[in-house]
Amino acid sequence: MTELKQEELPVIEQEAVEEDEKFDRWRHVIGAFLGPLCGLLVWLTPIEALSPEAHKLLAIMSFVAIWWITEPVAIPVTSILGPTLCVIFGVVNMKTAFAAFASPIIFLFMGGFIIAKAMMVNGLDKRIAYGIMSMKWVGDNPRRIFLAIGLACMICSGWISNTATAAMMLPIALGLLEAIREMMAANGKVIDLKHYKYATGLMLMTAYACSIGGVLTPIGTPPNIIMIGFLKEMAPDAPQIAFYQWMEWGFVAMVLYFIVAYFILGKMFPADVKHIEGATEFIQEHVRQLGKWTTAQKNTLIGFLVAVILWVTPGILSAIYGNNSEILKTYNQIFPEAVAALIGALLLFFLPVNVKKGEMTLRWKDAVQGVEWGTLLLFGGGLAMGGLMYTTGLSEWIGDAIKTMMGGNPSEIVFIAIFCISALLLSELTSHTAATNLIGPIAIGAAISLGFSPIPVAVGIALSSSLGFMMPVSTPPNAIVYASGYVPITKMIKSGAVIDFFGILVITIPVVLLLVKLVMGI
Repeated sequence: MTELKQEELPVIEQEAVEEDEKFDRWRHVIGAFLGPLCGLLVWLTPIEALSPEAHKLLAIMSFVAIWWITEPVAIPVTSILGPTLCVIFGVVNMKTAFAAFASPIIFLFMGGFIIAKAMMVNGLDKRIAYGIMSMKWVGDNPRRIFLAIGLACMICSGWISNTATAAMMLPIALGLLEAIREMMAANGKVIDLKHYKYATGLMLMTAYACSIGGVLTPIGTPPNIIMIGFLKEMAPDAPQIAFYQWMEWGFVAMVLYFIVAYFILGKMFPADVKHIEGATEFIQEHVRQLGKWTTAQKNTLIGFLVAVILWVTPGILSAIYGNNSEILKTYNQIFPEAVAALIGALLLFFLPVNVKKGEMTLRWKDAVQGVEWGTLLLFGGGLAMGGLMYTTGLSEWIGDAIKTMMGGNPSEIVFIAIFCISALLLSELTSHTAATNLIGPIAIGAAISLGFSPIPVAVGIALSSSLGFMMPVSTPPNAIVYASGYVPITKMIKSGAVIDFFGILVITIPVVLLLVKLVMGI
């Protein structure tokens, strides 16, 4: 059986497209006027408790926040606009405003982007995905295929872009669904995949597993690295989160999220057949097409493993010698996480594929295309605004205001729950990166004002932002599978709401309150 061609893929119903576009148009238009208007009103409103710089920053933040949510222009453009306005209106000088764009966090993510691009260019990502799908335990059982698709998406998206993973896995899922359709047709039963429960479930598993896998590592999804950056900018005296420390709770959260998603989707969208004839052959044919491991794939794996080893070595040293050992401090000075990422990425430009022709594992042209420059600008802008909120005293003022609103002495669990739920709800209406950029600085400032460690709420916001499962706009994987035409919007909302509920109350908040505190010793 051949893979589905692009022109054969199902399309979204025209009415759904028109409604979605209409909503976006109104959102953009309203936001375009509302942002500057709110900024102006805040500027004209006297606030004696704020310094002139903090007052101006509050007005600019009001403007930027609305544009992040409504997106009248691209989010990275808004992220650059914020620091630019801070210079124009005298909040800080240019050097200070744009210093965050050179943060090590930016280079950590850049290294991760380059490694991920090499995996895609050289086919290592597909080899991993098809390797999981071709395991003997999978076979042609629809529930096991459902599980294998989810595992492949989850494992890949822990290290490479959630969007790229979803785009890679979508044709595999569609091919398997076509096998079901052909099998049914051969048995005299014609099915419409657009209204076939299992098809909807498989598409949703593809999207949700990509988002779930992103919580594994700091580079798995933008909210993770954004919140780590905010902690460094706004809470420099608090313990900083190491790569391996994030993975300790990220792994637990990822596994628990996946279990919840697997059982809920399996219950809501069960298969009505026990075997999918042709599924095993479909996967095996694609495995054969991959051929033997190429030199480029081996080199890419080396670069990837070098970066991973450098990232997790501090955890090993900490377990052996202790958190305050000299060997650990020396290692972290020589191989900070951003340098570890860049070492793995740079190796790809030196490991040869063909010495005679001078061909290396990765070409610069491909690497440049692999770096999501807009995301890096988004990080820089978000970190810049968060840092300025701290240095001007704006975050302290906001924290005091929230403290007063919450009765002066709220419990930490209530505090964390409020911000986790707020991040989740906002990520359903706009991109999870914009939601994190908006809520993150406010939550960290409020935590410091209330005397709480800012780490648990920061991690909680990052995890909660990745639970945007209800709407296509929430994350690119949702949009990708929605565009297949196999996912009615009502089904996405219903299944997403159930998983969101169990995810945030049963997993996110307990993980943040128990595991994060245990790991960080706070």
